[in-house]
Amino acid sequence: MMKGIIGALALALAAPALADSKINDKAKDVDNSAKNTVDDAKDKLGTDSGTSKAKRHAKKAARNAKTKARQTKNDAKDNTEKAKNDVTK
Repeated sequence: MMKGIIGALALALAAPALADSKINDKAKDVDNSAKNTVDDAKDKLGTDSGTSKAKRHAKKAARNAKTKARQTKNDAKDNTEKAKNDVTK
């Protein structure tokens, strides 16, 4: 029973955040872009070891994959909304 109450509370608190998901996605995209710029600058300096460089590249690849997934999700959501609006007209 306690787990159900906690779950309901979590959903109630998360609902406003989910409503503005596009705004949150844009903020995440800006944050990822800034981190990618820092990583690119570190690559140009070339002062780090192979392990830290490989770790940084892996994180950058993960950030880029997440960004692409968010953009695909938003495109699908927009297309769904557009199709739904076209059907109702």
